[in-house]
Amino acid sequence: MEDHVNQILDKVMANPANVGCLLANNQGLCIGARGKASDKSAGIIVAISEQAAKLDPNCNAPVVSLEVGDKVCIIHKNGLTGAVYKQK
Repeated sequence: MEDHVNQILDKVMANPANVGCLLANNQGLCIGARGKASDKSAGIIVAISEQAAKLDPNCNAPVVSLEVGDKVCIIHKNGLTGAVYKQK
């Protein structure tokens, strides 16, 4: 599984606009991180995704976009929770 996670993270980071990425399990534990993504943020990323899902419980998992300055963090849950940090 570790090789598969590394392949996913490497593929995400192959896009030059991406400056970081992170995968976390349902308990908020970091499975892998690359670039400027901190493994310490895994728990809060999962919590943000879970709170956003409460806005419409009958809908599929939402995509959350957080913007700060010239950076964007996109969070989505599909089994695992992923976050991609992009430069605007």
